[in-house]
Amino acid sequence: MTAAEILLDELRQARTTRGMNQDDFGRFISYSGTHVSAVETGTRAPTHEYMTAVDNALKTGGLYGRLLERLSALDLAPLWLREWITYEEQATALRWYEPAFVPGLLQTEAYARATLQAGGLLTAEQIAHRVRSRLDRQGILDRDDPPHLVAVLDVAVLRRTVDDDRVMMREQLDHLAAAAELPNVRIHVVPDDTGLYPGLQGGFILASMPDGSTLGHIDNQMRSQTVSGGPEIATLRATWETILRAALPRRLSLDMIKEAAKAWT
Repeated sequence: MTAAEILLDELRQARTTRGMNQDDFGRFISYSGTHVSAVETGTRAPTHEYMTAVDNALKTGGLYGRLLERLSALDLAPLWLREWITYEEQATALRWYEPAFVPGLLQTEAYARATLQAGGLLTAEQIAHRVRSRLDRQGILDRDDPPHLVAVLDVAVLRRTVDDDRVMMREQLDHLAAAAELPNVRIHVVPDDTGLYPGLQGGFILASMPDGSTLGHIDNQMRSQTVSGGPEIATLRATWETILRAALPRRLSLDMIKEAAKAWT
């Protein structure tokens, strides 16, 4: 079920549980029954004005308006990523290891677009949607109760050019350095002299949830996987601790990021 289908299903339930047909509900929210039918069948998109009318009539405190915004953002993301985005929004802490790219929550718009354009596998529309979804996800770091983010990057991330765009790389690393100064963000870099270490097998994320549980996210070429089982989480935790021990301290990592930024000038 898509995010849009979830929203339309909730709207239908809001109407039917009150014993109203579409004409009754239309009069209730000051729209025509035809308009209500078109929204519920998906032939007419629900607008913010329509959701505001529903919220005002049902006295929900803006519930359906918020659902429209959040589920619309989910529909911008690839289907296989939507489940994780929901968990990411709820997490109190995120531990993110990346051997190849800057983590999505810390990417600039230009860098995000360039990584998605690489290889020419996506259409322009798909790229635009995914860039917007990625930037929307970054909003969790600016909210009143942001999660604590610890990101560990392999040093190659700071040196890997995207489309040979030196200006873009300088802006991305400046942005990364600025993010590293935020009170809820820590960034560490694994240096060259570490040699081979377990993290090089692939990136992953550990999310601490409000109920005390931990979820893991593993990505690959075809799909992403969310794991919650004890053995899988234990393995990811052990790998994380090994990676973190190999990484430079926070201040030395920030210095390395700033030096790498200068090299792209």
